[in-house]
Amino acid sequence: MDLQLKGRNAIVLGGTRGIGRAIAETLAAEGANIAVCARNADQVTEAVGELGRTGVKATGGAVDIMDGEALRAWVAKAAQELGGIDVLVSNAGAMAIGGDPASWEQNFRLDVLGAVNAFEAAKPFLIKSGETKGDASFVIISSVSAAEADNASSYGPVKAALIHWAKGLARQHAGQHLRANVVSPGAIYFKGGVWNTIETNMPAMFKGMLERIPMARMGTPQDIANAAVFLASPASSYTTGVNLVVDGATSRRVNF
Repeated sequence: MDLQLKGRNAIVLGGTRGIGRAIAETLAAEGANIAVCARNADQVTEAVGELGRTGVKATGGAVDIMDGEALRAWVAKAAQELGGIDVLVSNAGAMAIGGDPASWEQNFRLDVLGAVNAFEAAKPFLIKSGETKGDASFVIISSVSAAEADNASSYGPVKAALIHWAKGLARQHAGQHLRANVVSPGAIYFKGGVWNTIETNMPAMFKGMLERIPMARMGTPQDIANAAVFLASPASSYTTGVNLVVDGATSRRVNF
């Protein structure tokens, strides 16, 4: 299937490792120009170099996503460097699991306000893309934890807020051909990631998680990238306001 992404311009927040890196690489493989940001300057430089070797235009910046002013400035700069924005992917997450005020603040500032600030900066470019090219897309990476609760953590409710917000954006901007969708991963494994750390330090917890997954394996960053890039592409131009759960059938709820 041709996803019709060749020559499109995409920004990926948190695009240097894990899910974000897989999304950036998959977009580039489809011919999209890419801008990535993360806090670590060396990781950004490495990612931009690798993405550029695929033959697309690639750029990036070391940005603290919790610094709203800096993030908005970088998104505007990336838009100028790429020549516009057709796709925005918000992948960065604080991963603070606690229920204390500090965890709530960290999750809210990075996951929610980071996405909000990036979207507000990208919105004029996305609207222009929708009007001139017929399709623009905003994809948010949330989590199955948005609808799964074992305790009073801040993580799930913050991820749920992103899904609610995306639905509102989808309805608000549908007439401008600007779509908003969410991908909610289950347990995702990659070297250096959360579940790799748990595997090393808490093997019993890791084993217990595997036993909860009917597919008997954790997902990969590429599993999530495949879903996110499809939703980002004009190939899914009639799909907006969706929360796509990619979890190997771990969650039990029915989505109507």
